[in-house]
Amino acid sequence: MNRAPASVWRRPTHFLAFGLGSGTVPWAPGTFGTLAAIPFYWLMSELPLSWYMLIILATFIIGVWLCDVTSRDLGVHDHSGIVWDEFVGYWITMAAVPFSWEAALWGFVVFRVFDIFKPWPIRWADRRVAGGFGIMIDDVLAGIYAWSTIHLWLWLH
Repeated sequence: MNRAPASVWRRPTHFLAFGLGSGTVPWAPGTFGTLAAIPFYWLMSELPLSWYMLIILATFIIGVWLCDVTSRDLGVHDHSGIVWDEFVGYWITMAAVPFSWEAALWGFVVFRVFDIFKPWPIRWADRRVAGGFGIMIDDVLAGIYAWSTIHLWLWLH
């Protein structure tokens, strides 16, 4: 476990990369980062899908930069407190899912399962792709797996 540096509270890039501070929790920061993404999903869920997807694209691009700068500043690739990638991965999971607290919780659980267990090619990307893109891409893939699972479940029900 890596301790959250004091710079999280002084540098805007670190604050954002640490999920508005949610990644400073000393245990399970990825879980807390994902939880912190839920209220934003609630707000975004009312948007047209095109706007929702544009936000995901923008936050992914910004996230590559935020995560790269923060990891270089800290001297640690993918510090456990960097959770911007969890925000984006969760939002991908919930794309085109009508908001309900049940759906938000279901999406949280499914995304965390894929993010923690990292089935192929998520684990491969996590280990082989460097920099800010590398930090982001495994959560994007976990989000796509979770999105597929949720939409399959919605389709079957």
